Amino acid sequence: MTSKRVDLSIKGIHLYESKHKEGDKVTEHHHQIHQILYALDGKGTILLEGKNLEFNQDNGVVIVPYDNHAIFSDSKMTVLVLGFDQTALDGSVREALLDECFTTSRIMKLNPFAGSEFRQLLRKMLFEQSRGKSLNLLAMKIHLSEVLLVLARSQQSAPVSDANSLRAERLRNYIDTHYFEIMSSNDISAKLGVSNRHINNIFKEQYSVTPMQYLTEVRVELAKKMLAETEKDIVSICFEVGFETVSTFYRTFKKTVHMSPNKYRKAYKTE
Repeated sequence: MTSKRVDLSIKGIHLYESKHKEGDKVTEHHHQIHQILYALDGKGTILLEGKNLEFNQDNGVVIVPYDNHAIFSDSKMTVLVLGFDQTALDGSVREALLDECFTTSRIMKLNPFAGSEFRQLLRKMLFEQSRGKSLNLLAMKIHLSEVLLVLARSQQSAPVSDANSLRAERLRNYIDTHYFEIMSSNDISAKLGVSNRHINNIFKEQYSVTPMQYLTEVRVELAKKMLAETEKDIVSICFEVGFETVSTFYRTFKKTVHMSPNKYRKAYKTE
């Protein structure tokens, strides 16, 4: 087993690659810092909380300080190791995420949406770490907080027994938290790895609307709230909820609410 550590000048945050040959064993040990492991490829077993658990490609593991763990690889494995001292996080982030969501070690099998976000954040951290300057340090801290947020949110999904219902629920949660960045149905289907038609069918069966119709509902409801409760300019509201152009926002809002954003604000503006 070999570990390739890249530039560790980013204080309190270390991201490196750990390579394992078939049959390798990392003997039981612990660290004084938090660790997040992500299996890029291969399969094996991890000893965690006294239990031997499958640790395979695309699985993530959160390990809290002083928790004993060991890894046995059943095949060639490559693992990304993100180690960090809790002091690298701002106090509010540390309290809301580490102290509330990650008090024990656990293995995490991420859904396609969370997995895609998680991998992209790790890529960003590798890039920033390779630069090693003060702004890169700040970016590393921000991305670390985002990584923990993705993992924390992935634990909050309600249990659903039916596979299609589970996909629909995950998709709804994804839209609720990413309404501002989804550009088309292709963005969604690419993350799930299934066709637009199949996504539309399973989502409509569960919620009686297509994902893009639900996305429009979410955006318009948020826009209505901001029009009534804030002094924000309509252009700013359009941008904030995810519309690409003001003309599209006006057209969509009027079609949905049956009045323009300006008329809605005059009718429902709170004092």
